[in-house]
Amino acid sequence: MMRVLAVGAHPDDIEILCAGTLAKFAALGHQVVMAYATNGNMGHMFIPPDELAEIRRKEAANSAAVIGAEMIWMNIDDQLIVDDLPTRMKFIEMVRQARPDLVITHSPNDYIMDHRRTGSLVFEATFMAGLPNLKTQSPAHPGVSPLYYMDSLAGIGFLPTEWVDISDHFDAKIKMLSQHQSQVKWLKDHDNIDIIEFVTTAARYRGIQVGTQYAEGFVRVNQWPRASAQRLLP
Repeated sequence: MMRVLAVGAHPDDIEILCAGTLAKFAALGHQVVMAYATNGNMGHMFIPPDELAEIRRKEAANSAAVIGAEMIWMNIDDQLIVDDLPTRMKFIEMVRQARPDLVITHSPNDYIMDHRRTGSLVFEATFMAGLPNLKTQSPAHPGVSPLYYMDSLAGIGFLPTEWVDISDHFDAKIKMLSQHQSQVKWLKDHDNIDIIEFVTTAARYRGIQVGTQYAEGFVRVNQWPRASAQRLLP
């Protein structure tokens, strides 16, 4: 059994882009860890940032609980992920807490800065987390975990190299996403997006590509020493 770490920039990113795969991992007996880099405190028109951050932390915890996942709350302010030393050390500590055998995170060409920088910082942190002379609160995590990029929003500019059939776990994906009620409303009011319909359409589209009802797409980072001859996705 593996420990599977998914790292999203904002509370709800993981649910939108790879929650079906995480639910499938959990159903197979793997331990899932869901790490949220920011507290999402800018994601509303009316709720003040401090109040919203606490709402979103609770929503994220409820989502993780749907599949029995562990949660890591990094609590960086929304839209303020930067690649500086303190932030890099936070990401290293997050990886060490999770102790992953496999990591999923944002594609480097996604649409927003927080997503792109999260993907980049995870790439670096999964290497640096194994360096014993680089000290954080948690001990070094040996090895360099295999890394997968999850889909971009709406799949734009993203060509999967692997797909996961999530047809039997699509309901769990929607249940996880539905825990983020502050964002279901925000996206409707701010962007006129029905996020449940959005993810359903995206999953159906990826499913059509591989002859199944619903699927999620990924790109495996095949760089030494991350490459493997085995398929690791469920």
